[in-house]
Amino acid sequence: MSFVDELSIRAHAGRGGDGVVRWLHLKGKEWSGPAGGNGGDGGDVYLRAVSDINLLSRYRGAKEFKAEDGAPGEGRGKDGKRGRDFCIDLPRGSIVVNASTGERYELLSEGQQALVLKGGRGGAGNRVFKSSINRSPERAYPGASGESGELRIELRLIADAGLVGLPNAGKTTLLNALTGTAAKTGAYAFTTLEPNLGALYGYTIADIPGLIEGASSGKGLGSKFLRHISRTRLLLHCITLESRDPVEDYRVVREELKHWGPELAGKPEVIILTKSDSRDGVDVEDIAGTFRGWGLPVYTVTVLDDESVKALRDEVLKLLREMTAAR
Repeated sequence: MSFVDELSIRAHAGRGGDGVVRWLHLKGKEWSGPAGGNGGDGGDVYLRAVSDINLLSRYRGAKEFKAEDGAPGEGRGKDGKRGRDFCIDLPRGSIVVNASTGERYELLSEGQQALVLKGGRGGAGNRVFKSSINRSPERAYPGASGESGELRIELRLIADAGLVGLPNAGKTTLLNALTGTAAKTGAYAFTTLEPNLGALYGYTIADIPGLIEGASSGKGLGSKFLRHISRTRLLLHCITLESRDPVEDYRVVREELKHWGPELAGKPEVIILTKSDSRDGVDVEDIAGTFRGWGLPVYTVTVLDDESVKALRDEVLKLLREMTAAR
């Protein structure tokens, strides 16, 4: 089942149960007065954050969700049962907008819940209307309709570090090497069509599909995936040394980040020169020196060398721990 990060669904809170007209019948006193109970309130609709980032794909075939209606009132003054609430589980990091009201909800922590649609109030039974001047009321009120709305869901991954770069920069291969993930790799552009996640000693690293020039305006895989970088704390900018001009590759990606938003472009960034075995060591040092001259930390790595992978893993882990301690 493919990864889904945008979806619209319809949701309905429960309708309130109807109030009823009933009469109390007691032995020796047949007409003992009104005894119609109130209807139960309709169930509410909640959103709840869970850790499964693939959860939205399950909703593609079922886009209508409804809480339970309240039960009607009963005799002997008994109120109807309240309808059960309905909870829509969504991946942590989801942004939900109620298109009907414009209300916006962000689900950032696992287990977080938000009430989005309120159930209808139960109707009143005839017992409520008894008074000194109306001892036998014949009326009851129906239950009110619950709230309904179209919920537009957008997922933005929450990761500690995001691997960014042009297609074929070695991001997925590096993610696999650093975290032991088994994400699909291939020797062609756009192998990665959806984000991959890996865990590094409790920290989450996301491999974002490759960006091209014009991605921020929708070209290639487009701005769809740029938003997933917006919540990462650290950018791991992968640049392949197989490229004819690694510095120009860097500039292309940086321009797309700037066009997407200054907040994204201003995130802490580390340069990772991948496939270092493909270039002469002198050339590698010259390229690395250019980035260092701009004040950027630079690391070189090839997945064919376990020592370089381990050194990079240790450095990334150190940086993430320092950023966590500084918060």
